[in-house]
Amino acid sequence: MILLEGKTALITGAARGIGQAIAVRLAEAGADVAGCDLQVDWLDETRARVEALGRRFEGYAMDVGNAEQVGAAVDQVHTDFGQIDVLVNNAGITKDGLLARMSEADWDAVLDINLKGTFLCTKAVGRHMMKQRGGTIVNIASVIGLIGNAGQANYGASKAGVIAFTKSVAKELAGRNVRANAVAPGFIETAMTDALKEEVQQAMLNLIPLKTFGQPRDVADVVLFLASDLSGYVTGQVISVCGGMVTS
Repeated sequence: MILLEGKTALITGAARGIGQAIAVRLAEAGADVAGCDLQVDWLDETRARVEALGRRFEGYAMDVGNAEQVGAAVDQVHTDFGQIDVLVNNAGITKDGLLARMSEADWDAVLDINLKGTFLCTKAVGRHMMKQRGGTIVNIASVIGLIGNAGQANYGASKAGVIAFTKSVAKELAGRNVRANAVAPGFIETAMTDALKEEVQQAMLNLIPLKTFGQPRDVADVVLFLASDLSGYVTGQVISVCGGMVTS
């Protein structure tokens, strides 16, 4: 069964890591992909992987924290593809530091991209989904938004905000057959985790009952479920992909 045949998915932060894995997974399921990132040329690898699957890929430059850029890019995606069936708000950043030493600039930067960016993209795409009376929105949150973490007050606040935002959007848009859910990844193996010292990695592993880091594909598989009709009666939910680190 080709779950997303004839569908168009817009994915932010699609150039690498989890965003790229999501783009490839949705393309495998039949979707054409509109990939967004700060610079179009960052998307070349994602483009190659999606097109190798025989799916259409178009790249768009977008700063998700800039309302004008978001509106222009989303409208262009809709013009180019004719519809937007799936939105994945994946773009995000970290600027970690203890609260006592955290600058206002670092607080604002993380909230602007992670939370405001999710708001701006959802608002822009939501208008099109409401008109077509259908669509699915998947927001990438984090287990840190559920449990907090020392040194990540800004990141935790942004992701907790994404979770609450998702639940509110789900209630607002349900009447137009638009669903909204969130995925909360735990420790996922990426270039960032690869660069950590061995003792830090081991400390992280000790928190995970499955005793292994997740892979970007693990997150992408759950996104596919939420983006497809397999989850047709699921909205306003948060699914943790964390190897058992968070159980409620």
